[in-house]
Order: sequence, then structure tokens, then C-alpha cells
Amino acid sequence: MVGAVVNLAYSARASIVAYDFNVSWVIANPDAAFSRSVIGINGQWPPPTMRASVGDTILVNVYNNLGNQSTSLHFHGLSMQGTPHMDGTAQGSQCAILPGSSFQYNFTVDQPGTYWYHSHHHIQYPDGLRGLLIIDDPDSPYKSAYDAEIVLSLSDWYHSQMPGLLPKYMSTSNRMAMEPIPESNLMNDSQNINVPIEPNSTYLFRLANIGAFMGQYFWIEGHKMSIVEVDGVYTKPAEAEMVYLAAGQRCSVLLTTKEEATSNYPIIAESDTASPLGCESSVMRHHNSVFGWLEYDSSLPNPHPQPVDQYNVLDDMTLVPYDEQPLLLEPSQIVTLDMNMNILEDGVTHWALNDVSYSPPETPTLYTALTSGESATAPETYSSQANTIILNHNETVELIINNRHMGRHPFHLHGHQFQAVYRSDNWAGSFSDLEVNEDIYPRSPVRRDTMVVNPGGSLVLRFRADNPGVWLFHCHMEWHAYSGLVVTFVEAPLLLQQQMSINSLPKSHLDVCSKTGLSLVTDIDMQEEESPQSEDVPVDE
Repeated sequence: MVGAVVNLAYSARASIVAYDFNVSWVIANPDAAFSRSVIGINGQWPPPTMRASVGDTILVNVYNNLGNQSTSLHFHGLSMQGTPHMDGTAQGSQCAILPGSSFQYNFTVDQPGTYWYHSHHHIQYPDGLRGLLIIDDPDSPYKSAYDAEIVLSLSDWYHSQMPGLLPKYMSTSNRMAMEPIPESNLMNDSQNINVPIEPNSTYLFRLANIGAFMGQYFWIEGHKMSIVEVDGVYTKPAEAEMVYLAAGQRCSVLLTTKEEATSNYPIIAESDTASPLGCESSVMRHHNSVFGWLEYDSSLPNPHPQPVDQYNVLDDMTLVPYDEQPLLLEPSQIVTLDMNMNILEDGVTHWALNDVSYSPPETPTLYTALTSGESATAPETYSSQANTIILNHNETVELIINNRHMGRHPFHLHGHQFQAVYRSDNWAGSFSDLEVNEDIYPRSPVRRDTMVVNPGGSLVLRFRADNPGVWLFHCHMEWHAYSGLVVTFVEAPLLLQQQMSINSLPKSHLDVCSKTGLSLVTDIDMQEEESPQSEDVPVDE
């Protein structure tokens, strides 16, 4: 049952939307250049687009049929208010789903907009386990502004499986931690797509970068766009010639077509080669472009895209939320995160925040928070490699990220949408050396859940800690997250213990942990099973 809406409405607008996902290996060739094994759902790839409406309850029954890898599903951008155990982060909010095991995600959505889902285990989602998630809003301020909707995913694509690329990346010889470069770009998990439209009409384009690594410049020749949503937050209309989407970011734009169907127009997504390398490469730029066409008339030819001399991208820091939420004032906790690289005891260069390189704890951090009593408020209660920071309930938190690297990094916060209040262009020492004060902060900052810190620059974010749970904050370049660029926020742990307990977790949570051999503090009988053998993944030759 994929995408079936169960007729169990519990209010005038709310339904239960149920999905059965059998996760397994399939063969795909999305760029028509190389066939490879990918992770599909119900024997198909690309995975289906999930869709629900504000107020709906989503049930996702996951069966891991991979045979040789564990998995999980994270619903990127959804705050999971009241259900932090459904965030889908392996060893953060749950144990990984072992091969042959089942797990049910059950949560209610109260955020409209453009989202996506992906594996949050190991470095798995670049092998294909990712898809779009759209939450419709009957009360959208723009519902009467367009005639139809078009959804486009953008992504980079590797010809090799991640387990085949990891050994070289995480090797002692890779002292500069140079990342594998994708072979191609995809648009709707394909290339050279046609997007039929009607003249003299307005369309809502939902755009999402669901890739593993590269930022994407997006534009449509001969047309301008008006940004009306970023990462699930409505914005005041902002005209743009092109938009930039880092890995994990989403954007909705209104586009009005021309009055007559006299030509088709190229749609272009081009990789940001400055993101990982700190420099431009015209060869790579050409190699990592993907084209589609805005098709006014199928009988007309599709013209070749014209090269651009520069990227005229609207700065997303200038966007204003539609609700004009005011700047959060007087943060009670300031968290400064200095990004760097360290060579650890294994001789490998790892990414680090404040000199700590994250690695997943044996016991999910959420479970530690639920079973530690008063000690849950002490960072030392948790695994040292979980890079844990404790947040107090309802306090205003200010995050300062200092990028000591000459590439862009998109940082994503689970459980919250933050205000982006300041972003510098160049590193000038510590944040205090920049002499920035609130007088220059926007009165109503842009809100989103994924934001780019510039090469050598700083980024200042603010959010209200109003969602008890365990939430990761990490770079959404998968190579960087895997090698350590992650911190764990444990938010209001004592209140969290009042709201839920280990014993109140759904049975599938307890079952998958039992199968790993993890003993939870619980009075529920859990049968011990033999731990799985190592996850050796067949790598395509």
C-alpha cells in the first residue's frame, strides 16, 4: 500500500496517510551512462514522492529487505513536535533497522511546504534511499496565485556505491579529506526531461536539492521566478533570476509563462564546484550540469542552453518570512562551533566541531536521555563522541558557526526552523573579532532549517528550544557528516522524561534494539537475539 489514504479521518481536514516501504536493492541507470545497484522502495527506483496535508498523520511501515545493510528514515525538515522518537536518526533517536526487521514511523504533520525523506544511517542515502515529501496547505497564502504545481528534485549522482568510495576517502593518505566528486547531475532522478506547461499561466515550482554533496544553481532561460517558500517557511515574494540550493535545501517559486507558445526554454541545474574545492573548474561545471526543457509546444525543438558568465543568485539572507516573525532577542545560551579538521588516532583526517569528531554512540542518545534521571542534564552522561550540548526548555539559543575551511558548508538542524540573523563572507578570527551586534540584524530574519556558511566565514542562527528531544545539527554534505561534522542537542531532557519513557516507546523501537543485542532499561520482556554480522556491501565493479 504505497501512498494510500486510509479513510479514518479524525477531523474535518485530517486523515491517516499510510505507506508500506519494502526497502531493497534494484538496478537503475538515471544518467543513461552507468547501470548500478541502488536502494529502491517496493522494487522501484526512484522512490515515491510522499504527500499529505497539514494535520494528517503519516504512517510509514518500513521493512528492511537489503540483506546486508541496516537503515532508517529521516523526514528532513519536519520538527516531529511531540514525537522526537520518530526523527529517524540511527543512534540518535532510534536503533538502526537491521536486515530482515520492520519499523513503523507514526507522526502528525503541522508544517506545510516542501520536504524530503532519506536514510539517516551511515552514509547510505547517496545510494538512492531518498525522495520528496510534500505537505499541502489548504490555507496557503499563495493558493490562489497559481494554476498548477510542478515538483523538481535536483541531485548529484555517483556511479560507485558509497561503501566502495569510503575506504579511499577515510584513508591515512587522504590528508586533506578530499571528497569523491559525483559523476553527474540529475533532475527528477533523470536527465533531459520535458516539463509541459501552458502559455499565460502561473506555476508553483517546488525545488529540492536531495543530493549528497554539491550545491546547485537553478534557472530557466527567458523566465524570472518569485520565491515564496524556503524550507517549509512562506516568504514575502522575492523576484529572482536564479536560485541556489545547497544539499538539503528546498525552495518554492512562482513562474508565469509567456503569452504565446513560440519556443521551448532550457531548464538548467549546475553544480556549485566552489562548494567543496574553494575554486571554480569550467570543465567540472560543464560535466556536472543537467538540462530539462520548459515545453510550450512538443512539436518545437529544444534549444541548447546558453552559457552564463556569472551566477546572479538572490541572497537568501534578504528574504522576509510571510508572517514577519520578529527577531528572537536576548539569547540565554550562546553556542559557538568552530569547524576544523583533525588527524585522529586512526591516522585519518576527520572533520570536527570544537575539536570533537562525532561518531554514533552504541546506545541512541534519546534512550540515554530517557533513562538517566537527573543526570540527563549533564553532558558527560552521554558518549563523548556524540558531541552533546544540553539546552534548557524554551530558552533562546544562538548558534555561531565559524568556518575555517575555504568551501561552503550547508548546516541542517533537526527538530527546528531557525532564524538566520547574520552571515559573513570572510573569516576574520573569532566571532567576537567581527564586532557584530544586534543593530545590524534583520528585524524579521529569514527562517529555514538548512543554511550555508560561506568559505572562511561565520554564520549566526537563533531558535527557541521549545521541542524537547534529541536533535542533530550537522553539515549536510554527507562525506562531512560521516567523518564527524555533527553535534547533538539534548533539549529539555527532564521535561522529555515527563512526556515519555523507554517503556512508552512503540514496540518496533524496542524490537530493533533487541536484535542488535542492546539491553535497554525497561520492564518489558525483550528476547535477546544474536547480533548481526558485519555489513559487507557488494560494490559494483
